[in-house]
Amino acid sequence: MNIIFVSIPIGIILIGLAIAAFFWAVRSGQYDDLDSPAWSVLMDEDREERRHRRASRGTSTTEADSEGRDGQEDDAGHGR
Repeated sequence: MNIIFVSIPIGIILIGLAIAAFFWAVRSGQYDDLDSPAWSVLMDEDREERRHRRASRGTSTTEADSEGRDGQEDDAGHGR
């Protein structure tokens, strides 16, 4: 029965800290842009640059993919 007198105040303090942390995150702008970080993972700048280089020199993506991702081979002789 004595544990209730300890756990209830500790629980209330933890809930108060969680609420304070949430409002701090909202005020500091943590939830302003939720979509851009997810899209930045999918949009790889290196692939975009390679695609532009291939388009400028006239190589199709299927020809480049048959050579390996970027036309180079790894140590075992396989395309990357």
